[in-house]
Amino acid sequence: MTNYPFFSQFKYIIFSASLVLCSALSAQQQPFKKQSQSDFWEKVQFGGGLGLGFGSGYTDISIAPSAIYNFNPYVALGIGAQYSYVSQKDFYTSNLYGGSLIALVNPIEQIQLSVELEQLRVNVSVEDDFNNSSNTRNFWNTGLFLGAGYRTNNVTIGGRYNVLYNENDAAYSSAFMPFVRVYF
Repeated sequence: MTNYPFFSQFKYIIFSASLVLCSALSAQQQPFKKQSQSDFWEKVQFGGGLGLGFGSGYTDISIAPSAIYNFNPYVALGIGAQYSYVSQKDFYTSNLYGGSLIALVNPIEQIQLSVELEQLRVNVSVEDDFNNSSNTRNFWNTGLFLGAGYRTNNVTIGGRYNVLYNENDAAYSSAFMPFVRVYF
C-alpha cells in the first residue's frame, strides 16, 4: 500500500475546520433556554379576586390571587391561593385558607368552561349567647367546581357548582356560586 501523507494531513485539516465552523454557527443562534423562558412568561396570565363586605356588625374580607398558563387559545391550566375572613359580631367568626388548581377550556372565544379543585382549611368559631359558650370547628374542605361563563377580553362572568358539596361539613352555604374571573 502506498502511503499518502498529504491526504492524512488533509483529513485532519478538514476535521478541524468543520469543528471551528460548527462552533461559529452555533454561537450565532440564541440559546434554547432563553428563548423558552421568554415564551413561557408570554403565555402566563395573573389575576384573581378581591372581596369586601361590611354591614351592621358584619365583616367579609377575601383575597384570591391566581395565575394561569395558556397552552393555546383554547386550553389553560393554573393555580391559586385563597384567604377569607368572615365575622358576625357576637355570633360567628371564620378563617378559610388554602389553594386550588384550575383548568379552563374555551371552545369558542365567548364561552369558558372550567374545572377547579379547591382545598381549604376552615376554622369556625360560633358564640352561643344562651349558654355563654363557644363552639369551635376546624376541618379541611375539598371542593370540585364545574363552571361555565361568558368571556369578553380578560373578564369572564359565570357560575360554578361544587359537585362535592356536603351541607353538614361545608365551607360554603350553597353548592352554586356565581363568579367574576379577571386575568391580565
